[in-house]
Amino acid sequence: MSDNPTHNEMEPVSGEHVEVDGVYTNQWGREEKLQRGDVFPADPMWGSTEWKLTELEFSNHHAGHTDPRRIPHDSANDPENHLQHPRRHTHKEHRGDK
Repeated sequence: MSDNPTHNEMEPVSGEHVEVDGVYTNQWGREEKLQRGDVFPADPMWGSTEWKLTELEFSNHHAGHTDPRRIPHDSANDPENHLQHPRRHTHKEHRGDK
């Protein structure tokens, strides 16, 4: 037996319904852009073929602007960035020991 977990999985065949939007390629190299719910078409010359997802359709639903949380800003002058927890101080005068 094979240790490969995808050993028994089969690619979709012509006539089956598409589950994921994307570009699919059949075993003869023909590419088709298919959407969920479509039916995998048969090859005009060879008939029923297997199809493989080669490019996933991805929509990120943005209007062309970068999310402001992803833009780095200069926070070097922010005093809170320089604060340390009291236990991280190593000098005796900071711990109250004299």
